[in-house]
Amino acid sequence: MKQISTRFSIAVHILSLVAVIPHECTGDFIAGSVNTNPVIIRRIMGMLKKAGLVEVRPGVGGASLRKRPEDITLLDVYRAVNVTDENQLFRFHEDPNVQCPVGRNIELVLRSELMEAQAAMEQRLAQTTLSQLTAKFQ
Repeated sequence: MKQISTRFSIAVHILSLVAVIPHECTGDFIAGSVNTNPVIIRRIMGMLKKAGLVEVRPGVGGASLRKRPEDITLLDVYRAVNVTDENQLFRFHEDPNVQCPVGRNIELVLRSELMEAQAAMEQRLAQTTLSQLTAKFQ
């Protein structure tokens, strides 16, 4: 199974920086903190902007939060950066052998379990705000 895209952790990193050090948050500054290419930062910032989480200033650059940190949950971030395909964290392999009793039933039997697991994870992400997370920084 594929891991959740790093876009999520990078997006949380970006929003944390903007919340903690708002006056210094240019693309280059953020890229230096994340230790990645500024192009990746711009792409993720575009997703966060489209989701209404940040405002990006053209020209001089910089970013600011469009919501208060206590109003941004990790679930908001998770959804903003399209971590999953078609809103499904788990995918099934294609064309199992229908002649096999396991192959014929695996998706039906496993689907509800995986949907519950995804719902539990999303519920947990909804319980943590950006302000709660950044309060733990030393």
